[in-house]
Amino acid sequence: MSAAPCRLYLITPPRIETPFQWVETLKSALDGGDVACLQIRLKDLDDDALARVVDVLRPVAQRQGVAVLLNDRPDLAFETGCDGVHIGQEDASFAEARKALGPDGIIGVTCHDSRHLAMEAGENGADYVAFGAFFPTETKQARHHADLDLLDWWSELFTVPCVAIGGITPENARPLVEAGADFLAVSGGVWNHPEGPAAAVAAFNRIMKGG
Repeated sequence: MSAAPCRLYLITPPRIETPFQWVETLKSALDGGDVACLQIRLKDLDDDALARVVDVLRPVAQRQGVAVLLNDRPDLAFETGCDGVHIGQEDASFAEARKALGPDGIIGVTCHDSRHLAMEAGENGADYVAFGAFFPTETKQARHHADLDLLDWWSELFTVPCVAIGGITPENARPLVEAGADFLAVSGGVWNHPEGPAAAVAAFNRIMKGG
């Protein structure tokens, strides 16, 4: 079981219309407290447009020691200087991602609510496995619903970190931390927080530290 404290894993909103303006929102969030990772998840952009957004956001996060992962695209993650990639079950294979990123790139794998998929990802060498959705979410259509027992089981038996995802807010996060999640992946729970993203990040950090 991991003794390391749970940390925050930010996911961008599904759309960023004006990256040069929105980067100020990102800076505000990162100023709110500890953030381990930023996943850039923008589904509807062509490669050139996606690369331009990455070029705006990546340096800001990396300067603050935040790992930057690109969703779905190991080839583009490598080309744009990201630290790694997050792949789903219908995206590039783990072997393809490792070939594109090399031995040091971070590769995380969506495992939904499946113990089998998680163990398979761990055996392949995934840097983390992601379980969810734990709560209803407006960010994407969730076809799978995970429960706290899954986090508890994984954290007791395996050393590969696990990420909890899906509808997580400061109000519902505490049971996930207590069940053994190593990271909480959050999008709307930060960007749509009524007091702003910095306040949301600070609130998550208090919960992760047991406050």
